[in-house]
Amino acid sequence: MSSLAADLRWLKALAGHEFRRADTLRDERGAEGDAKLERWLRDLPGWLPVRSESAAGIATLQAAITAQPLREASDEEVARQLHAAMAALRVNAGAAAALACALGCVGEAARRRLGLWPHPVQFAGARILITGRLAEMRTGEGKTLVAALAATVMAASGARVHVVSTNDYLAERDCAEMRPVFEFFGLTGSFVKGGMEPEERRVAYRHAVCYVSGKELVFDYLKDRLAGHGLLPGRVAGLRGFVQGDAPEPLIPALHFAIVDEADSVLIDEARTPMIISQEAEGLHEPTLLAWAMAAARGLREGEHFALRLATREVELRPGALDACRALPDGVRPVWRARPWREQLLRQALTALHFYQRDQHYILAPGEKEGEGLKVQIVDESTGRVMPDRSWEQGLHQLIEAKEGVALTAGRDTLARMTFQRFFRRYYLLAGLTGTAAEAARELWATYRLRVTRLPTNQPIQRRELAGACFADASAKWQAVAGDAIAAAARGQAVLVGTRSVEASEAVAAVFAQRGIEAVVLNARQDAEEAAIVARAGAAGRITVATNMAGRGTDIKPDAAALAAGGLHVILTEYHESPRVDRQLFGRSGRQGQPGTVRAMVAADDPLFKTLPALLRAMLARGQGLAPAVWLAQRDAERRAWQMRRQTLRQDRELHRIIGIAGQTT
Repeated sequence: MSSLAADLRWLKALAGHEFRRADTLRDERGAEGDAKLERWLRDLPGWLPVRSESAAGIATLQAAITAQPLREASDEEVARQLHAAMAALRVNAGAAAALACALGCVGEAARRRLGLWPHPVQFAGARILITGRLAEMRTGEGKTLVAALAATVMAASGARVHVVSTNDYLAERDCAEMRPVFEFFGLTGSFVKGGMEPEERRVAYRHAVCYVSGKELVFDYLKDRLAGHGLLPGRVAGLRGFVQGDAPEPLIPALHFAIVDEADSVLIDEARTPMIISQEAEGLHEPTLLAWAMAAARGLREGEHFALRLATREVELRPGALDACRALPDGVRPVWRARPWREQLLRQALTALHFYQRDQHYILAPGEKEGEGLKVQIVDESTGRVMPDRSWEQGLHQLIEAKEGVALTAGRDTLARMTFQRFFRRYYLLAGLTGTAAEAARELWATYRLRVTRLPTNQPIQRRELAGACFADASAKWQAVAGDAIAAAARGQAVLVGTRSVEASEAVAAVFAQRGIEAVVLNARQDAEEAAIVARAGAAGRITVATNMAGRGTDIKPDAAALAAGGLHVILTEYHESPRVDRQLFGRSGRQGQPGTVRAMVAADDPLFKTLPALLRAMLARGQGLAPAVWLAQRDAERRAWQMRRQTLRQDRELHRIIGIAGQTT
């Protein structure tokens, strides 16, 4: 069987209505029990170098597409040719000419309805998605159109397609922009976002192509499970799962194909914690108990009573730590009299004090209801965005509320939970797009069986990376960053200053204000306003300060004056645990062959460097050894993060197994 035929075997399954992957149940229920050698052999391809799509292969595909006589054909003829090409692929999945015809038809629809004729790299990216791989495309290469090309071909095969975005705004925006292409072929497109009623969601998921954020998708899947539906991959037509009693129609009718946009963010960064549906319940931690724990934690001394493990965010209690705390208040539940329970609560309180900082890990924001006081809202460390509907478990959220002196929220009981890892493996075919995937290629294969293919840029990269600098402390860094940004703006460049936290963005903004310079600050928000601010960041002389991931999915387009002055100037002010995020930030400059400059300006006391040996930190304070320090710190941080994600998946599998043994049907 040819490589193309092997990659398109889903069409054969579709033709026979056998939409089930043989290893699905094994992966979900028995992976941990497989022999070590078998697991090692299955994971071996993840160690291979990331494959790059050749220029010759892209040119061959483009030539086959442009050879199609479509420009003079009527709309009806173009639509007819697409369906004919799909029929040919069902008979012979290795028919490269039929696939080129299908892509050419969708490209022609994009030209007629959107005024956009895909460039060769976009067509190649769509082919990668259709064959169930992850395409690494640089920022600004037009991934939104690539996803729509592939989604149209997939939907034309008769299957349901989910295009997974990082947030609600992008899901709605991309659907609105690409819907004319779907409708050209008689297909329908829809989106799901937060706040929609169940029936609205049910209708949206039944369209041929549905755009939805990963969070909303997993939560809707969990709601279906709670209602008694089992949505393992099944038949193409009318998949309804296993319905109990008078349960309503499931929200999600099938898990056929998923195209994950910004795939590294969704499949890697957001996979650190499981999605959980919970309900309010009587809390185990009384307010008086939480107040005792925080007061006790504040009274302990680091080194004498406890030690902090910065690398793993763990607290180790020293002998005598609990004895140094005052007695428990009267009236608390008897369970807390046991020493192990008090030690656990004390560790949680110390964790809240020392590892979770306001304006970095969370913010205090007004409540949604009138007259409601301030609330603790979690900030996603990967994206810098607020997650208002999330809370920490095991009393940590309430301890942070006690620390900040705000009203305590109720305890919660978990009703259903699932990790992104387990959920996305349930699709018959999974594909993805992102600007940075090579660093995570091994994990993507081991976890999702996704192979990464790197695509070249459509135009040669003109971006210049300027010499980085490391300063003794944050204060010196912010002064230098402000000076560099102001100088670039004075030359007429547009400037983007990337920070890792709300606290950092406000610190550098204060320095700009002291110098009488107006800078637009964007942090901890996830809505259309964010995208609009980022889209305007390309104006000549404009300085925008944003968390590293803010506005991801929205291009920064320098205006003519900014391009003449050197394009967009990006300043990285703190390295992330993953070099992928750093590349994403730098990739915002120099898109589509435009000029641009990037520079890293960091400090020796940045959090990433705190786990390094003292000698290396001392060198950094003198402005030396930056490259090896970054490599070592990021290598160790990524290793720990992967271990945490694997542990999360193992815990999720174990809970799933225990529930199954207990006889639950969900």
